[in-house]
Amino acid sequence: MISSLRGTVTHVGLHSAVIDVNGFGMQVQATPQTLAGLRTGEEASVATAMIVREDSMTLFGFEDADQREVFETLLAVSGVGPRLALAVLAVHTPDAVRIAASSGDDKAFSKVPGIGPKGARRIVLELAGKLVPLEAKPGVSAQSWQGQVLTAMMGLGWSEKDAGAAIDAAVAEAPEVAATGDVGQILKLTLRRLGQDGARSSARSTTRGPRTPAGAAGRVQADAEVGA
Repeated sequence: MISSLRGTVTHVGLHSAVIDVNGFGMQVQATPQTLAGLRTGEEASVATAMIVREDSMTLFGFEDADQREVFETLLAVSGVGPRLALAVLAVHTPDAVRIAASSGDDKAFSKVPGIGPKGARRIVLELAGKLVPLEAKPGVSAQSWQGQVLTAMMGLGWSEKDAGAAIDAAVAEAPEVAATGDVGQILKLTLRRLGQDGARSSARSTTRGPRTPAGAAGRVQADAEVGA
């Protein structure tokens, strides 16, 4: 198994490059971002993954081992081959793929050419638990922070239904915050959103008179300021 190459770049094309390693020209398929970092005549080092088929042996090159790890994890998804896995990394960074997978953001994968809505949902389902954002806290699951944030919201006087809806809406807008599992940050985000929604609701109802208790928006704002 060839896990990396170091040598002189002799050719850079649209989809691949050739690196001379001790007289052997090794062709590697790569993303446009990786190829953009290679310069003909200069020395380069790339992490690689070798895909062996009955009629071929293909090397895929990456800027670092992190990209290769995400690439190889994507290959474990049914229906995802090396070309499609490489296409995902051409559209998203490894961190973005991890966040999309851990937060169930199938729309992110739908942006990749060749992946439709059904395929995107399958990718999210099969990647669940396999790709975790690097900044995520070990041992913190979505279920654990959701329960803690929900309990905190209910303790502040919100109903379970309203609190749950607000949490879902908040993390949908900022999945990178949800991916960290930081209860304090997610709570602050949810409270801030509730404060903004309350302000918009008050503005819309100004000409018709108040429809919600005046203290509700103030309470949310105060809570958000305390948590800041």
